[in-house]
Amino acid sequence: MNEGGEPRWREIAPAKINLALHVRGKLPDGRHAIETLFAFCIDGDRLTAEEAGELELTIDGPFAAPLFDSEDENLVIRAALELSSQARVECKAKLGLEKRLPVAAGLGGGSADAAAALRLLTAMWGVDPAHAAAVAPRLGADVPACLLSMTCRGDGAGDQLRLVDDPSIAGAPLLLVHPGVGLSTRDVFQRWDGVDRGPLGDWRDGRNDLEAPAITLVPQIAEVLDWLRGQPGAQFGRMSGSGAACFALFASDAERDRAAAAVPEQWWRLATSLR
Repeated sequence: MNEGGEPRWREIAPAKINLALHVRGKLPDGRHAIETLFAFCIDGDRLTAEEAGELELTIDGPFAAPLFDSEDENLVIRAALELSSQARVECKAKLGLEKRLPVAAGLGGGSADAAAALRLLTAMWGVDPAHAAAVAPRLGADVPACLLSMTCRGDGAGDQLRLVDDPSIAGAPLLLVHPGVGLSTRDVFQRWDGVDRGPLGDWRDGRNDLEAPAITLVPQIAEVLDWLRGQPGAQFGRMSGSGAACFALFASDAERDRAAAAVPEQWWRLATSLR
């Protein structure tokens, strides 16, 4: 704890968006071959840590409930255990996760939380950051990108990364909207039609190949996209990842904020900016 009684170790797990996501086929290991441009928001879930005699995790926040209902091991716990094993240090920490983002929404979710845990525990335990980089791919295809939390292109399964310097992205006003229905990434990929529609060049001219299959599962996504794209000042709108969260980039903070205030009450929204 610091002098104010707050945990000394704190990390934000920035919300991830896919500015474009092209599905190109299958890899030899059975995963889908994708080309994507990752970008990250200044807001997201929050993680804290304190020294403790064992590993423990508490979860709260507006979207904590689905994590309690899940039978899967929490990725934050898995990240801590994997990092401890990789770095050969005792796995001791009292972790706190504030779940502020919708679950199964295409915003990074558990991957971003796991990556934040790796960054936080690397600092807290004083271990080489290379250990976190080695652990990240074992936790999921998006975790390496979330560990960086910087604009980057992802190839392979999305885990072969190259940093991208695009001044038009940095600081861009962004509105996230979610219709309130979770989507399984596996289910969405299973609905993909298998057609390779070509490589990713400029993300603005790209697409999200998972939009169409996601809409067959959650038709409200089409409503959200139509609404976002029709807002004054909206320059670009697309679904993120496997959905169902969608985003729009705006010309100004003021136009983004006016749109945020007008989002239909039944939809979740977050007015933010890109890192």
